Amino acid sequence: MAMMQEFKEFAMKGNVIDLAVGVIIGGAFGKIVDSLVKDVIMPPIGRIFGGLDFSNYYFPLNGQPTSMTLEQAKQAGAVLAYGNFLTILLNFIILAFIIFQMVRLVNKARRAHTPPPAPAAAPITPEDILLLREIRDSLKGAPKNTDLAQ
Repeated sequence: MAMMQEFKEFAMKGNVIDLAVGVIIGGAFGKIVDSLVKDVIMPPIGRIFGGLDFSNYYFPLNGQPTSMTLEQAKQAGAVLAYGNFLTILLNFIILAFIIFQMVRLVNKARRAHTPPPAPAAAPITPEDILLLREIRDSLKGAPKNTDLAQ
């Protein structure tokens, strides 16, 4: 029973719940960004490069004809699907750039709403230094006695 109580306390901590919410929202956001890259950004890029789909580029390793689609070539034998890798790499670069821009905007908004830091207070002078200064000042003001030998 003690283990169940510990697990309940662990699961109900704020950090675990925040992490779960972050993972769920991150997964949903990942789908949105993936759709943005695949459906909005990649078609114009593919059109710029001749209207070809990068994901079907491959090198046949078993003598398959290159006129086959990637799926057909995979069924016929081993292939080096470099086009699929290029597509995923390009998707990653675009995704990373989009996320960078979003984080940049969030940081900019945070900086705009945070008050400027308070000026640093002057350091406190140690007590022994203050005492030495008082002694020095009192000695400066004392009359000079040249008859110390008397």
